[in-house]
Amino acid sequence: MIRAFALGMGIQILSAIIILIVGWWVAGKAAALVRRALKNAKFVDSTLKPLAASIVQYTILVFVIIAVLSKFGVETTSIIAVLGAAGLAIGLALQGTLSNIASGVMILMLRPLRVDEFVSAGSVSGTVVEITLFTTLMKTADGVFISVPNSQIWNSAITNYSRNPTRRLDIKVGIAYDDDVDAALEFMKNLVASDTRVLAEPAPMSFVANLGESSVDITARGWANTPDFWAAFWDLSRRSKTELEAAGFTIPFPQRDLHLKADSADALSAAMQAKAEAPKPAPRARATASKAKAKTAKPATSKTAEEGIGADADSEKTTGETKA
Repeated sequence: MIRAFALGMGIQILSAIIILIVGWWVAGKAAALVRRALKNAKFVDSTLKPLAASIVQYTILVFVIIAVLSKFGVETTSIIAVLGAAGLAIGLALQGTLSNIASGVMILMLRPLRVDEFVSAGSVSGTVVEITLFTTLMKTADGVFISVPNSQIWNSAITNYSRNPTRRLDIKVGIAYDDDVDAALEFMKNLVASDTRVLAEPAPMSFVANLGESSVDITARGWANTPDFWAAFWDLSRRSKTELEAAGFTIPFPQRDLHLKADSADALSAAMQAKAEAPKPAPRARATASKAKAKTAKPATSKTAEEGIGADADSEKTTGETKA
């Protein structure tokens, strides 16, 4: 009986191991097949492709585990009941993880961000690399990898810089108050319009944005395609400085005009005159000589004091002998 039981149990364990290994291999192959099939499919969004492969893989693994447990005599209904209880317990213990799953599902359904789009959500920003059930993988502008929980992205305001086909660029520059404002406005508008990356519609424009403390702030506005935005912005910012100065306009530094009243001016003149008449300190060489002289005289004083102490001691000794 023991031999028969051991033989039967050994066969069950061996078959369970074989099923587990084969099922794991099949799940991996199926996921790779789905990923390869959807790689060039244009009707499926690139954000959903890795998610579909993961769903296929984990679904096959669940059936493999059920088949392995059934080899040990566990009934299917019991397995479902156990999975239900385990799912409830795991759900209560992993509320944050489940919120990430729910957030990932909402992101995939509503699609506020997609793969290869540059977004900013909360305190993170970067290009989306992949969206999984739990996290969103991103790459920052300086090439750093970031894995962000889906709940953090979903619960924040999402700014998508790549979704719209065009973006507005504002070139801001300040000119001096003595310059011709109308000529500067026309010059900046033509400068923006001369760039081939700036669109003709909406037409470029320029206006006085602010009257600053030391400059008249001018803004030249135009629209460019999203892929050309930063290149056009950097180039026009450089040209606005060099070409404005070449055209005779002045880009001023921050400055203030100081107005003195009569009483304040008289008080300032009196203070300056008093400062001029004040005795000047001794030159450094004279002060150094005085200091050296003081140091030289100090040992003599000490010697005199020692002679005085010796004289007092001799006087006391003579007095003592007289009394004796």
